[in-house]
Amino acid sequence: MTWWVYLLRCGDSTLYCGIALDVEARLMQLEEGKILKYTRGLGALELVYREACGTKTAALRRERVIKSLSRLKKAALFSR
Repeated sequence: MTWWVYLLRCGDSTLYCGIALDVEARLMQLEEGKILKYTRGLGALELVYREACGTKTAALRRERVIKSLSRLKKAALFSR
């Protein structure tokens, strides 16, 4: 089982970072407004970055690091 950390660009141009085992399934859940209040009503969601982390612990650690980055540094992750 591989855990992933991912970044989404919301319809209002904000970036959302999370972790999942199945990023595509999580994206569908988020688009349907089923699991997070944050992404509800923000328009279309676009997957802009994902990174394999192996374990849930590694994914949580990486998520924490990415969330602490500035918007500019987050954007650098997916504009390589």
